[in-house]
Amino acid sequence: MSSNVGQNYPYSSETETERAAAVQAAFEKFEGLRDTVATEATPLEPSASNQRWWVYVCPVGDFSGRLHAAGHARERHAVYTVCDTCGKTFLR
Repeated sequence: MSSNVGQNYPYSSETETERAAAVQAAFEKFEGLRDTVATEATPLEPSASNQRWWVYVCPVGDFSGRLHAAGHARERHAVYTVCDTCGKTFLR
């Protein structure tokens, strides 16, 4: 299996509340991240509180970061994610 395929497997899942809190914490931790997401992604649709979102492992550094859904990519058909550790963005 190629590493590209392996990196797209989810690590775990989180509730809508957990996802929103993780994204908000990343916005507060990394200056300019909120503006980057607003420019490059459209917001997620309001969802039921029992909806779950996939969480991925960040491929940067020591792999301790987790990628949380922050929107839908404007230019591609993908979920736009933010890392809670390094502040980088990725498409999934």
